[in-house]
Amino acid sequence: MEEIAADKRINIKGFVCPYTFVKAKLAIESLEVGQVLEILLDSEEASRNIPKSMEDHGQKMLKNEKINDTDWILVVRKERE
Repeated sequence: MEEIAADKRINIKGFVCPYTFVKAKLAIESLEVGQVLEILLDSEEASRNIPKSMEDHGQKMLKNEKINDTDWILVVRKERE
């Protein structure tokens, strides 16, 4: 699978819902349409909730991958304001 170049990266390890979504939402809002956000997190709940919320807000999930026993990487492309 080809790597997607992120325009912005955030690390929200140690945070729990709803703070994880708030931080991800603020980060995606700071981008231009078409740019890509990479999110590093360690909350299984957030690994399910953030993708659903992003898609509910019209953004495109490109990746949701568990990278080790505790961490996930999510990659989101901003599709609309």
